[in-house]
Amino acid sequence: MKKIVLFAAVAFCTFTALAQNPNKFRNSLYYAVSFPNAAHHEAEVMLTIPEAPTGAFRIRMSRSSPGRYATHEFGKNVYNVKATDVDGKPLPVKQVEGDVYEVGDHPDIVKISYTLFGNHTDGTYVGIDQSHAHLNMPASFMWVADKSIANRTIKFEFNDLDKYGWKVATQLKHEGDNVYSAPNMQYMMDSPTELSNVKTNTWEVVNTNGKKQKVGIAVHSDDDQATVDNFAKLVQKVVLEEKAVFGEQPDYDYGSYTFLDDVHPNNFGDGMEHRNSTCIVDRSEKIAGNEKDLLGTYSHEFFHSWNVERIRPKSLEPFNFEHANMSSELWFAEGFTQYYGELVLARAGINAVDDYAGTISGLVNSVLVPPAPQKYSQTQMSRYAVFTDAGVAVDATNYTNIITSYYVYGGATALALDLRLRSEFKITLDDYMRQVWLAHGKPEKPYTIPDLQAVLARVTNPKFAASFFNDYIYGVKKNNYEALLANAGLLMQKAAPGKGWMGRVQGRPVNGGLLITGSTASNAPVYKAGLDADDVILKLNGNDIKDVAALTIAIKDKKPGDKVTVNYKNRTGSHEAIIILEESPVIEVVIYEKAGKTLTQQQKDFRSNWLSSKVK
Repeated sequence: MKKIVLFAAVAFCTFTALAQNPNKFRNSLYYAVSFPNAAHHEAEVMLTIPEAPTGAFRIRMSRSSPGRYATHEFGKNVYNVKATDVDGKPLPVKQVEGDVYEVGDHPDIVKISYTLFGNHTDGTYVGIDQSHAHLNMPASFMWVADKSIANRTIKFEFNDLDKYGWKVATQLKHEGDNVYSAPNMQYMMDSPTELSNVKTNTWEVVNTNGKKQKVGIAVHSDDDQATVDNFAKLVQKVVLEEKAVFGEQPDYDYGSYTFLDDVHPNNFGDGMEHRNSTCIVDRSEKIAGNEKDLLGTYSHEFFHSWNVERIRPKSLEPFNFEHANMSSELWFAEGFTQYYGELVLARAGINAVDDYAGTISGLVNSVLVPPAPQKYSQTQMSRYAVFTDAGVAVDATNYTNIITSYYVYGGATALALDLRLRSEFKITLDDYMRQVWLAHGKPEKPYTIPDLQAVLARVTNPKFAASFFNDYIYGVKKNNYEALLANAGLLMQKAAPGKGWMGRVQGRPVNGGLLITGSTASNAPVYKAGLDADDVILKLNGNDIKDVAALTIAIKDKKPGDKVTVNYKNRTGSHEAIIILEESPVIEVVIYEKAGKTLTQQQKDFRSNWLSSKVK
């Protein structure tokens, strides 16, 4: 198979000439993309549609993007939309919705041109300047909203590469020179493309079936090649550890998988999985000195090449680009990936056990401390992704009390299931994930939650599987993390025992006090005392409160059960209330050695079997 890796584009005249005679591409759709005004974050796009649909048809921008579960208004950054025939004669086109245009009477071949603006480099949007064009496809390219051409081949011509010194990094198939293709729209939309002076490093991985595949990184950053090469060695460790979880790699299309990475302080940090690549965006100055932070995203996103890209929820099939698909399975798709993304770094020796204990603390706190997981199931939190996954709201929300991220909620459940499988059945979560892979991922048969339960029943027994799903997936029961972690010599304890706690307050200084800017948590003393967003705290126990830090200082010597007086005001006037302090529910997880406890041999063996490398 042809590899799709990265190359220095040398010329684009070939495809430009062919664009003048589109019949040579038969009925392929093709885009010519140029950057005459990159300094001002603009691209010019020309879409040629041979054998256009008969009658009036619509073209549109997407409102959702693969790997993102909330809707986004990509149409706002597209303008100067025009339609012409092949000779440039204008055709009737009108905007019928914010992101939808209708082409009227037309010949067989239609050309659509528009200006694309992009100045938000992340895993969803577009970033264009003279250093690069960071193209997430749904945010970049209009498409024909007609089922008759949904499965046509799509060609891309990326122009101005020599002008800016850019190379092309993408999972699109390289056709020659600066021409790339996708077999259909679904694949095209799943193929982020980075045009920049990327530095690359590729290596070969032999799959279990003997097939050789290329894996590589393409990095746009201010690092030198030696830094990129050294970083690639760490990425290789992650790749092999994750392959060991499933026993094999997927058969990547065109025999290649690429990590696309853009690193710069002006970015908006993100990671977004795709079928044969991942788009990673980091806000660091450069890779050098930040390797561990970056590897967490690499590890998470690469695990998605199994879990989500091929072990795929039925609720995400087919992906709808006109609005967000709602899924009840994100606790598994994202949450179990969250768990493995961090676990693999420990197995690869990148993070020490002590560091990993801190990660576990975060997972356990996410389900034991906030109000939401005490009331709402993982399936409900997964469905809320249509509002929370980088979704934008201008009005206030009560997310503090009704939302817990399905990433950490599912990650904490994966942790508990792994430890329970090890202690109760002498198998591991790896064994379960392999069986899910064989049943649904490898044959690419989309799953439902009952399917996941059925696989767990096969590796354990039906009674355990039914109880686990009823209690922890559909229900809100919590696992006994303290006992489970003790099996591996990890101690779970209160983070601030004997200290008075009033709850977290988000706020900003205003004249005369501290304005509470976000909802207070319903299980916190400050909420129970009646304070919430838009109240202005003036004094606490007689101390003037000018900022959030002053709250901490005012109760630093207080104990659980102590009462403090708060003076505050709101639109109804001035008020005084009593806050009864409690002990913080926040816990910490530490290794026995750090807590001065002695590990038994059984605990040493358990920990080693769990956290040691699985690469043979």
